[in-house]
Amino acid sequence: MDKETDSVIGLLRSVPLFAELEEDELERVSRVAVPRSYPASTRVFHEGDHSDACYIVRSGTFRVTRGHPDGRAITLATLGEGDIVGELAMLDGEVRSASLETLGAEGELLALPASDMRALLERNPEITVKMVAALTRRLRATNERIARQSFQTVPSRVAGVLSQLVSEEAPDGSTREITIRMNQSDLAQLAGTSRESVSRFLADLERSGVVRAGRGQVTILEPARLGNYIF
Repeated sequence: MDKETDSVIGLLRSVPLFAELEEDELERVSRVAVPRSYPASTRVFHEGDHSDACYIVRSGTFRVTRGHPDGRAITLATLGEGDIVGELAMLDGEVRSASLETLGAEGELLALPASDMRALLERNPEITVKMVAALTRRLRATNERIARQSFQTVPSRVAGVLSQLVSEEAPDGSTREITIRMNQSDLAQLAGTSRESVSRFLADLERSGVVRAGRGQVTILEPARLGNYIF
């Protein structure tokens, strides 16, 4: 097994969707993987495009956005190494529900073509079962998050979104300062509230020394303290 294959398998192993696969199963998935590089500020795919592949971030930072009726692009997520996007494209072939673009510097993705992955799953039912179980766990987690949010206050929802973004930026649980590059309107969309409500809550957090709000970004000074606002 060459160094490139080892690198691809290592990346696949870090993705929850493939975490339960055995080494030989990961190797089979790696055979259909295609590395792709994108310059800074490049659109990988557009909302409404045909779903022809899912992608795993290999390096760099990518932004998932969705168009708003008033013409704005709403940021849904910021992705880093090991994050996956478009995984449902492997199964349903529906059009893209959001757009993906590089954020800042050049980035590299590992593409898993939908047709190749579906053929692989048809030939290897044991891989299919494990991946369906992983997708089911992810769906359950999403449903639980939505259920919790429906009973949460606005501050609790915003703090929850910030906490989730922090965990995506620092999955190792680091308590260092984390800067979230997202404006207040996008935070409001993710939290299901208004920009004005987000602005008021961020001001409260700033007075308490938990965050430092800036133009188009929020720096979480004390990530652990966000938990005090989630209930």
